[in-house]
Amino acid sequence: MSNSWRPAALGTLVAIGSTTGLDAVGQSSVNALPLIPLFVLFSYLQRLSRAELGFTWGRWRDYGLAMFYPVLVLGLAGLIAWMSGAVSATAIDWAKTGATLAIATLLNGLLALITEEGFFRGWLWASLRRAGFAERGVLLWTSLAFAAWHIPTALLPTEFNPPIAEVPVYLLNAAVIGSIWGLMRQRSGSIAVTSVSHGLSNGLTYVLFGTGNLPGLLGIQNAGVFGPEVGVVGLALNVAFAAVMWLAYSRERQAGPGLVSPRVERGAVPASR
Repeated sequence: MSNSWRPAALGTLVAIGSTTGLDAVGQSSVNALPLIPLFVLFSYLQRLSRAELGFTWGRWRDYGLAMFYPVLVLGLAGLIAWMSGAVSATAIDWAKTGATLAIATLLNGLLALITEEGFFRGWLWASLRRAGFAERGVLLWTSLAFAAWHIPTALLPTEFNPPIAEVPVYLLNAAVIGSIWGLMRQRSGSIAVTSVSHGLSNGLTYVLFGTGNLPGLLGIQNAGVFGPEVGVVGLALNVAFAAVMWLAYSRERQAGPGLVSPRVERGAVPASR
């Protein structure tokens, strides 16, 4: 058996170890930064091309889906919370909130591009393709690796630190969300597209729903039910969206390969694994 999968496994373990170390010493606010040098180092060692890494622009409709996803899911989560009486927001300055959301989205998107998206949907994705994994295998393993990377943040005494009962939902949600962004990566060939979705998702979540034990502007206290990341409502909505995306992409693939992969990643090796 070829050992070409070993760089992917090694890089993932080092990434999780780096995050664990920072979380353990109370530096969870910067726990994603080690992904930058790891992404650069492993991409250089494997001589991965820009196209393989997903540094392409994608199409306008790809960005439309990237923005539609968080707006739909978080909008529905907020609506369900409001209909359940869980929203306790007082007067909100929507002009100020809009500016805050725009800044949070931009900063989170740029950071995601060079950290989580760059590492998981960029280097790890390309490394697994180079190793001969088929698209489904790449989607599965990058999603699981993305969820595993969040384990230290969920279990160690970090700023996030959800109740232990919410941890399984949080990690399962991370895998599902990772698969949604993975499908976007597969469809567009671009981590710029996934970074836009990642940034908007984080911006809306942190500003409106809050993070950790701190509620957002909507004043929702029961995050275990209504939270987009740790709540069962958020998990159910993400699973539904992922299922619809999977079915839609499967139909496109059956209709014609050209509809699914707008670009051929140089160096990617087809496989049936």
